Amino acid sequence: MSVLRSGLVLLLVLILAGSGFTDLGAPKSSIEKHPFGLIGSGQIVDLYILTNSRGMEVAITNFGATVVSIKVPDRSGKFDDVVLGFDSPKQYEDSAAHIGATIGRYGNRIAGGKFSLDGQTYTLPKNNGENTLHGGILGFDKKVWAAKEVPSKEGVAVQFRYVSPDGEEGFPGDLTTTVVVTLLNDKDELRIDYFARTDKSTVVNLTNHSYFNLGGQGSGDILATLLQINASKFTPVDATQIPTGELRDVQSTPFDFRKPTALGKRINESDEQLKIGHGYDLNWVIDRKEGSAALMLAAIARDSKSGRVLEVLTTEPGVQLYTGNFLEANVRGKGGASYPPRSAFCLETQHFPDSPNHGNFPSTMLTAGNEFRSTTIFRFSVN
Repeated sequence: MSVLRSGLVLLLVLILAGSGFTDLGAPKSSIEKHPFGLIGSGQIVDLYILTNSRGMEVAITNFGATVVSIKVPDRSGKFDDVVLGFDSPKQYEDSAAHIGATIGRYGNRIAGGKFSLDGQTYTLPKNNGENTLHGGILGFDKKVWAAKEVPSKEGVAVQFRYVSPDGEEGFPGDLTTTVVVTLLNDKDELRIDYFARTDKSTVVNLTNHSYFNLGGQGSGDILATLLQINASKFTPVDATQIPTGELRDVQSTPFDFRKPTALGKRINESDEQLKIGHGYDLNWVIDRKEGSAALMLAAIARDSKSGRVLEVLTTEPGVQLYTGNFLEANVRGKGGASYPPRSAFCLETQHFPDSPNHGNFPSTMLTAGNEFRSTTIFRFSVN
């Protein structure tokens, strides 16, 4: 009788497998929540680990809504972590590099720490020389966000929410920001959806500040990485890294990445813009139809040794390429890894730097009753 029952069970399993109801031995999409550790206030923050059916794994903490790790395979199937990060939240709290974090209320720089809106001038703390950078002294990357798992038909998802009060870091209006991070089930894609609402006119520019090394975090420099950017123009800056307002053609400059080009090929050329940033640290104007906010390909990065490919798609008008020029080798990352200058690159999808002070740039103003929405996808593959 027991043999008959065992046979029936085996037959049922085989039928279900053949019908697509189950895939024996295949990875399952999942979310796990673990304590990550303490920040300076003594508060415990959490780590959410998202895994898809292909084995891709993403870890993200509610401290700064920060991407801690992204593990994807190379062409031989070996998984590596391809973003820089730290082993504890206190290290993120102490770091000034914004590694992996959600940046707000305004990503990138605002000149002189000032802007005017509806006839009123707002003064912000200066944390980058005479300018305000990445939301000020205590931007969104230094906040503990409310987090919870949310349902998604496309994959596994976590929602992060932070309410920034009127006057925080000098910005007007209560701003409620929601970030939904989704790891797709059957694709190696990490999608980040941003939403924001305010009760008073304000400015908003949200982005993610992950540092990528497609060879694996801590594996060396990224100068051989091939990069292609879908942009015919960039926004040159002055000596303090504030845009001049010009939209300059990339033709015949070290900033022409319309064809795949190694990051290190021209990074040390005698160009004023490269000298100002000590390498690449500029905003590119994505080639899109005027007024369009459709999701489109902004950039592709390729690592020939591992075969890993990263595509960045976004609804944003710009993307900031930063080649980690001010990383510090003595700062130890995950597993004690060293992160010297140019050991990673960032592709920060965004509105343009200092937009509130440039009428010819796409507006970053958000008014009461309206919602800010933005989507960026990091798509991984191998070749």
